[in-house]
Amino acid sequence: MAFLGTAARRGMACRKPLSPLCRATTRCYSSQSTHTTEKSVPYEKTLKQEDGISGPTKPLPKFADVVVIGGGSLGCQTLYHLCKLGMTNVVLLERDRLTTGTTWHTAGLLWQLRPSDTELELLAHTRNVISSELEEETGLETGWIQNGGLFIASNKQRLDEYKRLMSLGKAYGIESYVLSPAETKDLYPLMNVKDLYGTLYVPKDGTMDPAGTCTILSRAATARGATVIENCPVTGIQVKVDDLGVKRVKEVQTAYGTIQTPCVVNCVSGPLSLKKMAGVSVPLITMHHAYIVTERTKGIQNMPNVRDHDASVYLRLQGDTLSVGGYEHNPIFWDDVSDKFAFSLFDLDWDVFMQHIDGAVNRVPALEQTGIKSTVCGPESFTANHKPLMGEAPEVRGFFLGCGFNSAGTMLGGGCSKELAHWIIHGRPEKDMYGYDIRYNTDYKYREIVGKEYTFDFPPHHDVICDECLTCRNAIAVFDMSYFGKFYLTGPDAKKAADWLFTADVNKAPGSTVYTCMLNKRGGVESDLTVSRLEPSPAHLPLTPESNGEAYYLAIGGGVAQHNWSHIQAVLQDQGFRCTLIDHTEDMGMISSIQGHKSRELLQEVLDSDLSNDAFPFSTHKIVYTAGHKVSPDFVRSGEFALERMGVTYKATAHLKSPFDPENKRVKGIYG
Repeated sequence: MAFLGTAARRGMACRKPLSPLCRATTRCYSSQSTHTTEKSVPYEKTLKQEDGISGPTKPLPKFADVVVIGGGSLGCQTLYHLCKLGMTNVVLLERDRLTTGTTWHTAGLLWQLRPSDTELELLAHTRNVISSELEEETGLETGWIQNGGLFIASNKQRLDEYKRLMSLGKAYGIESYVLSPAETKDLYPLMNVKDLYGTLYVPKDGTMDPAGTCTILSRAATARGATVIENCPVTGIQVKVDDLGVKRVKEVQTAYGTIQTPCVVNCVSGPLSLKKMAGVSVPLITMHHAYIVTERTKGIQNMPNVRDHDASVYLRLQGDTLSVGGYEHNPIFWDDVSDKFAFSLFDLDWDVFMQHIDGAVNRVPALEQTGIKSTVCGPESFTANHKPLMGEAPEVRGFFLGCGFNSAGTMLGGGCSKELAHWIIHGRPEKDMYGYDIRYNTDYKYREIVGKEYTFDFPPHHDVICDECLTCRNAIAVFDMSYFGKFYLTGPDAKKAADWLFTADVNKAPGSTVYTCMLNKRGGVESDLTVSRLEPSPAHLPLTPESNGEAYYLAIGGGVAQHNWSHIQAVLQDQGFRCTLIDHTEDMGMISSIQGHKSRELLQEVLDSDLSNDAFPFSTHKIVYTAGHKVSPDFVRSGEFALERMGVTYKATAHLKSPFDPENKRVKGIYG
C-alpha cells in the first residue's frame, strides 16, 4: 500500500526525460505501487467471456425505426427516452456488455450548477430520472446518494463566478449558499481553508451508480418494447442516395446480420471506430482519464463532494473513502483505439496524475498519510470546445450523434438523451441545444478569436472598443463583417423555399434587403438574418450565380453559418424544393455598413445618388415574438421586477420603450 504523499514523491523520483511520443507508451512506477499493474485482469476476463459466447444475446430484427449503437450511459438513456416518447421498435446494439467502454469506471458525480440555463435544465432532468423517476417506474434503486457538493474558490474571480452561479441557480429553484472560509471549515472539518476566498455549497448535489443505472434504464426500455442486444459489434453503416442526391442511412451491418433502419444514433464514446463509418466526421479524441480510490479516511463520512476548478481536482465521497481525480493538463492520447478493449484499464502514469495528488493533499491534508486502495485509468472522449456532439450529422440524413461528453456523460446523459430523442422524433430538440449541435462544432477562426475575449471583467481590448464606439458616435466608422456567412438561394422553387423559411415577406422589389427570422421545422425561430432579392440576370460578377427566376442573397452571422447552412439544406431536402444553395462565405468579403454621425455626408460625396431621408429612408423591419403567453402593456405595467447580481438583489423598472433615445432618432443620425 502506498500513501498519497509518498506515492506521488516516488512517482516524481523515477521520472525520466521522455519525448511526448515515448510518454504514451513508457511507464515509470514505484515498486510498492503494485495496484498499477493489475489492469490486465479485466481484459483477460473479457476475452474468456467472448470465447464462450458464439453470437449476440438476442436475434437481430430485420427492421428497426431507430438503432442506438453503444450500451453506455448515453446509449441506455437515449433508448429509454425514445421509448418514453412512444417509440417501441427501437434496438440498442452493444459490441460487448452494457457499460463496457467508459461508463463502468466513471466517477458518477452530479453537480447541479453550470454557467448555462440550458445545462441547468439538462442536469435537473438527469437528477430527476436518477433520484426518483426510475425507481418509481421499476422499483429498483439506482444508487443515488445526496451528500451535497462544494465548489472551492481560491481567488476573488472564482468566487465571483460562483456567486453568479448561485444567482442563476436560484431562478431554477436550486438551493445553494456562498460560505466563508470559517463556515466551510465547520461544514468540512478536514479541509484546509487558509488559502480560500470562500466556497459555494449545493446541498442537493450527489453521486450515482453509473453501471447499475444503465442496467435499470435498459430494463425500463425493454419493458416498453425496446430490444437490447449485447455481444454484437457494428461493422458498417450502409448509406443510400435518394432521388434528390441526398445521402440517407439505409441499414446497420454487424458480424451477425443487418438491420434495415432510417435512423442510427452513435452513442459510442470509447472505441471510436464509428468515426470512420458512413462518411460522417466526428471531431473528438480519446485520452487516458484517471482517478484513485483512497483507503478509509477517518472523519470523511457524510462530507460533500468537492470540486476545486483552480487546482483541477475533485474529491468524491465513497462511504468512508474518497475518489480523487480531475482533468489532466498533459493527458496521454489514445490514438490506436482497440475494438477489443472491454472492461479494461490502463496503468496509471504518475507523471501525469501528480497534479491531482498535489491539489488533493493541499485541500485535505489528512490525505497525505492516507493509503491508496486502487487506481482507475480508462478511456474518455473529449471534444475541441468541451461540449458534447449531438444532433443529425450534416453529411448523412438519419445519422445522429450523442457522444463526446468530456467525462460528463452520466451527469448530462438524462437531459441530453431526452433532447436527442425529441430531436430524432420531431426533427429538433425542445431546448436550445445550439452549443451541442454537431452542425455548430466546426472550426471557425472567428469563434477562436472571440473566445480569447471571454471574461467576467473588461476584455483585453476594451480601450480599443471604446475608441471605436466614440468614433462611430461622433464621426464615421466602416464595419467589416466578412466573417459572416454568405449564401445564394436559387432555382425554380426558390420563392417557395423563401416563403417557407422566412417569417418576413422577402419578395420585395429586386435590390431590396429584408431583415427576417428563419423558421425551424416546428414553426419556431431558428435564427435571424438578412435576405436580399436579386435581379434575374446572367452572372454579371465572378461569384454571382446565373438566375432566370427568383434568387436571393443570404447574410448570416459568422458563428452560426454552418448551422444555418445545414438547416436550410435539410428543409430543402425534406420539402422537396428544387433549389440550389451556394456557399461563398470564404470567397467574398462584406462591408456590412458605414455608420456614424457623418456617414451620410461621406456616402453623398462618393455616390452619385440622392441619399436624403426621403429618397433613402432608414430600413424598417418587423420583430415577431413567440415561450406561449401574451405579454401586453398592462401585464408589464402591473408587474414587479428585480435583478440579481452576484447574490445581491436590486429593484428594477420595466419600460415599454427604451428610456434612452425613445424616439429612435440616433440610429437615424439625428443627434440634436
